[in-house]
Amino acid sequence: MDVEAAIRARRSVKRFTGRPVTREELEPLFEAAVLAPNHRMTEPWEFLVLGERARKAYAEALARRKARKVEDEAAKEAVRAKVMAEVMSVPAVIAVTTRLDPDPEIREEDYAATFMAIQNMLLVATSRGLGSHIKTGKVMDEPDVREALGVPEDRRIVAVIYIGEQADTPQPKPRTPAREKTRWLD
Repeated sequence: MDVEAAIRARRSVKRFTGRPVTREELEPLFEAAVLAPNHRMTEPWEFLVLGERARKAYAEALARRKARKVEDEAAKEAVRAKVMAEVMSVPAVIAVTTRLDPDPEIREEDYAATFMAIQNMLLVATSRGLGSHIKTGKVMDEPDVREALGVPEDRRIVAVIYIGEQADTPQPKPRTPAREKTRWLD
């Protein structure tokens, strides 16, 4: 599959088959990731492949966070159980971190470069028939999540990526045509 086809085919996949994803299937994703552009060649990224123990710790931290939003005890337990089952059923879970440079300009460049590395990973996964789903947001700063993944203070969790053989192919979501988002300047 060429790169343009991979870009058009990539979707956020939320349902995976139970087939395990092997180390041999994941390694090409990391090899593509480290080819991402990065200003000053800082190579700020690190990839954490979650084994059974780390995945369980991550799932428990995520479940606690989501359950905090629910008041009813029975509903809390249902939320925790659902989150645990969802995370533990994903064939491969990868956390991607970036270094936190003291210089704000370099820190911003490193964050952007790490997202380019992630995009490379997602496109290679798609080109090899694997589905992916990227998780970002405030949860990445949760102390429980950081502890579960063993992320030191000098690193930032940028995203957690779920990878696996997709159970179905989601329909593409409508996108604004590029011409409506492009200005040609004189």
